[in-house]
Amino acid sequence: MKQNKYDDSEFFENYSQMPRSIGGLNAAGEWQELRAMLPELRGKQVLDLGCGFGWHCRYAREQHARAVVGVDLSENMLERARAMTNDSEIKYLRLAIEDINFNAGEFDVVISSLALHYVEHFDIPCQKIHHSLVPGGTFVLSVEHPVFTALASQDWYYGQKGERLHWPVDDYHHEASRQTNFLDNEVVKYHRTVATHINTLIESGFRITKVSEPQPTQEMLDRHPDMRDETRRPIFLMIAAVKN
Repeated sequence: MKQNKYDDSEFFENYSQMPRSIGGLNAAGEWQELRAMLPELRGKQVLDLGCGFGWHCRYAREQHARAVVGVDLSENMLERARAMTNDSEIKYLRLAIEDINFNAGEFDVVISSLALHYVEHFDIPCQKIHHSLVPGGTFVLSVEHPVFTALASQDWYYGQKGERLHWPVDDYHHEASRQTNFLDNEVVKYHRTVATHINTLIESGFRITKVSEPQPTQEMLDRHPDMRDETRRPIFLMIAAVKN
């Protein structure tokens, strides 16, 4: 199943109002950690899978990447990305992540931020990404954390007064689709365990170099005290890997 919720006008409008959609990378709580996991980008050929508004593509060029390709299935996303981009060395392609078919060794770095949990079969993009990277090339990805995706409700367990008591985890080892509510719409995400993410990368020919489960920085907590509960359970899983 290849989802394209972002070309639904109501869903896209709601997404466009999110802080990260307006403020870009600096409004994304996990960005500082993801940025630290990226390799040196100067002179590199970079691929961004699930590029959205093109924030990571433009960042790569700001870091003097030689050229960048951004891939997304949503025409709405790509239209916005193109409108926000004034750089002939950034190319945007409308394509499902599962359908990429780049040449061997075409890229030095592949990035995918919060997109792969919408892809049913994780092994297929991993193998294609491995093929498209140069030897020693880097793949950095972020997904919603399996602790977060295990239950379709993706919500706290509340007390009688509406207080957040704990984050429930159940059916963790049942890897399958989860129909969840996101931005007042029904969306299908795919739950996989931490082990499946890591082992699939290894089996695809990667060496894991770093794993991160970031939490809000103290600076973010000072600015947004309502994020305090985000320290109680992981919401993102990030992995950096190198092609053997």
